[in-house]
Amino acid sequence: MRAPMKKAWPIGRLGLIALAILALAGCAASSPAPAAKPGVHLAQDFQITLYGGQAALGGEKVLLSSVVSQGKPVVLNFYAGLCPPCRAEMPDIQTFSSQYHDRVTVVSVDIGPFVGLGSSADGKALVKELGLTYPTGTTYDGKAVAAYQILGMPTTVFLTPDGKVFKKWTGLLTRTKLVELANDLLASSPA
Repeated sequence: MRAPMKKAWPIGRLGLIALAILALAGCAASSPAPAAKPGVHLAQDFQITLYGGQAALGGEKVLLSSVVSQGKPVVLNFYAGLCPPCRAEMPDIQTFSSQYHDRVTVVSVDIGPFVGLGSSADGKALVKELGLTYPTGTTYDGKAVAAYQILGMPTTVFLTPDGKVFKKWTGLLTRTKLVELANDLLASSPA
């Protein structure tokens, strides 16, 4: 007589996705996951190597913490060179940056190599093609992707002047929505 077989737990595609999300969250466990509870966690620091806008941030390589320490709220946009929604929103981010540069620091960080949507060369080419003048660059620190829980592209994180995550937006940002979220950020930030 055979012993009854134990029923295996069916994992399926949704189960695999859930496991991947848990794995990403586990990678970020060594440092606060800033998107988990906006306004509570400090933004994860990482180095940005700039493609353009060096004068605005004071050098070719900067730490996010030095950008935040300038005393203004920060709009931190994660993009990829081969991401169509990223391409679509960047002209609006440029317009926003030009209009809000005295109140908000904007920086876009290319993470294409980490998410399979292009190389650093693709990210640079997009910046050049669109004629972007606000600070843009890349990071070579893959921990930033896990720390900011980037599960979709583009992702934009709004940081308070004291370096706390205020809000996170995943997906295409229109100029109207960007202005709305930035105004919420400015209203919540000390003058």
